[in-house]
Amino acid sequence: MRFVDLLRMSSSNLFKRKIRTILTVLGVVIGTASIIVMISLGLGLNKSTMEQIENYGGLTTVTVTEAYEENLSEDSKPAEKKRLDDELVETLKGLENVESVTPILNAGVILKQGIYETNTQLVGISIEGLKQLDMTFGTGGIPEENAPLQFIYGGAVQRDFYNAKTGQYPYWETQTSPEIDFAGQDMFAIFDTEAYYATQNTSSDSQGAGQQKQTEEVKAPKKYMIGAAGVLQQAENEDNQFSWSVYCDIEALKLQLKKVFKNKPIPGQPTKSNGKAYKELFYNSIQVNTDSMDAVTKVQETIKEMGYQADSNAEWVSSMQEQYKSIQLVLGGIGAVSLFVAAIGITNTMMMSIYERTKEIGVIKVLGCSLGNIRSLFLLEAAYIGFIGGFVGVLLSYGISLLINKVATSMNAYQSTVSYIPAWLSLSGLIFAVIVGMVAGFFPALRAMRLSPLAAIRNE
Repeated sequence: MRFVDLLRMSSSNLFKRKIRTILTVLGVVIGTASIIVMISLGLGLNKSTMEQIENYGGLTTVTVTEAYEENLSEDSKPAEKKRLDDELVETLKGLENVESVTPILNAGVILKQGIYETNTQLVGISIEGLKQLDMTFGTGGIPEENAPLQFIYGGAVQRDFYNAKTGQYPYWETQTSPEIDFAGQDMFAIFDTEAYYATQNTSSDSQGAGQQKQTEEVKAPKKYMIGAAGVLQQAENEDNQFSWSVYCDIEALKLQLKKVFKNKPIPGQPTKSNGKAYKELFYNSIQVNTDSMDAVTKVQETIKEMGYQADSNAEWVSSMQEQYKSIQLVLGGIGAVSLFVAAIGITNTMMMSIYERTKEIGVIKVLGCSLGNIRSLFLLEAAYIGFIGGFVGVLLSYGISLLINKVATSMNAYQSTVSYIPAWLSLSGLIFAVIVGMVAGFFPALRAMRLSPLAAIRNE
C-alpha cells in the first residue's frame, strides 16, 4: 500500500468520528498551549532581565576601578596606589579580546537656570566613546572634536531641578516638570560646589557684624555659561542608563576643571601626601568592551591580576540563567502534565477505533496488506491528531502570550515582556505534540497488528 493511500485512509477514518476526534484534538490543543505558555514565561523573564542588563551596563563590558585596600594582601599592596590614568588606558587597549577602552571622568556641578537649580554629576567620556553609547537624541547631537565644553542632558535630568527660593521639587511633589530650556538657553554651571555651599551657609547664618565679616571672607565661586550639545530622547516611564546623567566630552571637561581650579586640588581627585594636586587628572572608572561574552571573564581576571578592581555582569548573568533554566523546567513540567493527559485521550480514542474496526482490519489483512502498513495506518491517525492539536495549540499559545504581555504592560510599565515565544519553541511544541500522538498510538497499533484475520472477520 502506498504512503499516499495510508494518508488518505487515516484522515478519512478520523473524520468519520468527528465528535470523538474533536474532543481528543482539544486535549492536545490544551496540552500543547499549556507547555508552550509555561516555558514562555521563563523565557520572558530571562529576556526582560537581559534587556535590562544591556540597558544598564551591557553584557560584554568590564568596569575597571581602583582596587579596594581590603582586597589586597600586605605583600601585594604597592608602595603607591595604582591610579586610572592614560598609561593604563593604552595598556588595556593592548589586551587580547578587547575591542574598545573608554575612560570616564566624573565631576560634581551645580546647574542653574532662572529660579531652578540642581546638584548633579557630569560624566566625561571621549567623543569616540559617546558615539559608541548609541544614544537617541531628541534634539542636538554629540559635540564636535575640540569644541568648547557642552552638555548632553539625559531625558530625566529636568525632574531633579528644584526651586532655589522655596526648596521645593516641582516634579516629585506635583508630577510637573520645571520649565527648563536645555536646548534654547545656556546653563549657569558652578564647578566649585564646596565654595558655593559654603557661601550659601555663611550668608544664611549671618546675623551680626562679626558673622557679616566672616561672610565677606568667603569668596563666591565663578559661574560659567555652558551650552547644550543635545538632549536625549525620553519615553514616558521608560528610564534607561542615560536618563539621569549629564554627559560631555572628557577632554573639554579636563580643560574646564583645570581652568576653574588651576593648581588647587579638584574635588573627587586624589592629592599628594602634602595635600597638593597632581598635574594630571585620574579617571573614576574605565569601561572595557570585549568582543564576546565568553571573553569577559578572561579579560576581567587579567585586569585583576594587574592590581585593579574589575567588575562585570558575566558571573551574575550566568547564575541568573541557571536559575531561569530551572524555572523553565518546572513550568514546562507543569504544562507537560496536560499533554500527558491528552496522550491518554489519544490512546483511548485509538483503542476504541480498533474495537469498532475489527472486521475492517481483518479484511485488510486477508487482502494481503502487510503488518507494517496496518501499524503505519494507526500511527498516522495518531500523528494526525497530534499535528492538528499541536498546530492549533501553537496558535492559541501566541494569543495567550499576547494577552499576558498586554496585561503586564498595563500593570507594570517597566516590564512589557512577561511571555516570550521564539520560533524554535513553537516548532518544538508542534513536533513534540506529533511525537506524543504517535507514542500514544503505538500500543493500539500493535494490538491491531496482532489481531487474527479470521477471528476479526467473524467478529460482529
